[in-house]
Amino acid sequence: MPSRPSPQRPRSNTLRRPALALFCSLALAAPVHAQLIDNSRERVAFDTPEGWAMAWVTASSLMTGFGSVPVLAPGELSASAELGSIPTLSEAQQRVGFGGLKDEDLNKSPLFGRLRAGLGLPAGWVLELGWTPPLRIDGARARELFALGLGRSLLERERWRLSLRVHGQYGQVQGDITCPRQLAGNPDRSINRYGCIEPSDDRIRMRYHALESNLEWGDRQGLRGHASLGFARFEPEVQVNARSAGLISQPQLASSGSAPYLAVGATQPFGTHWEAAVETLYVPLEVERRGSAREHDAYWSLRVLLRYRWGR
Repeated sequence: MPSRPSPQRPRSNTLRRPALALFCSLALAAPVHAQLIDNSRERVAFDTPEGWAMAWVTASSLMTGFGSVPVLAPGELSASAELGSIPTLSEAQQRVGFGGLKDEDLNKSPLFGRLRAGLGLPAGWVLELGWTPPLRIDGARARELFALGLGRSLLERERWRLSLRVHGQYGQVQGDITCPRQLAGNPDRSINRYGCIEPSDDRIRMRYHALESNLEWGDRQGLRGHASLGFARFEPEVQVNARSAGLISQPQLASSGSAPYLAVGATQPFGTHWEAAVETLYVPLEVERRGSAREHDAYWSLRVLLRYRWGR
């Protein structure tokens, strides 16, 4: 019996990346009145430099539960505000354009923020809506970035609770990633290598959906610890919108892949209505950069949340 061919793992079209870089270099030498337009569409593998960068940025916005699903009676409400740190990437980590040939400005805001509203539903279910305000920080701004979560307790004992929730997100963040403001218009080609004329208006659609389990332990009226284990499906897309001498660059890149994540932290109530939580988020990601073997390059974040509950 003939052997069955093994399935091929989807990869980005890395063979044409050097050619694309050469195309851009030639475009820079073209007269401004004879501009070329790049509006290509491409799907890249999850572990390519571009795919890793899109997943890394999207991981910063995971709406984790910060412990077990809150206990809210039907109709009861809660309001929360959260902040999470965004690590600074090195120059090598930011070299993701054209399959790892071009530097991009991925170090924008050092923080990710979100406002949340929770609503108690019948049978112990809790619905949660998250929204990131459209504040501009270092040229980056969220646009209609919403997250939705739904969960309930599965097992509850005197000293611990186990809950399950699903959550997802849709929306985008825009910013000058491919042509940063500090480079645009600089005539020195040793600095402005791709001849950026003006700051770009790039957008990343930070879509994901996830399933998460939460174990919480400790005194319900005092300090409680928690551990959350989740599995997320990332489906980000990037729409480039940049202009350089001889080239209008508007390609679209898409990627998809799955990764687990782990969050560990603690919650402290204050009085009847208030509580504060802190946790560390870990998302294991892998990347295969040019000239190097596949490596582990995870996302880490320290997060805090302040919550107020009505009706208790």
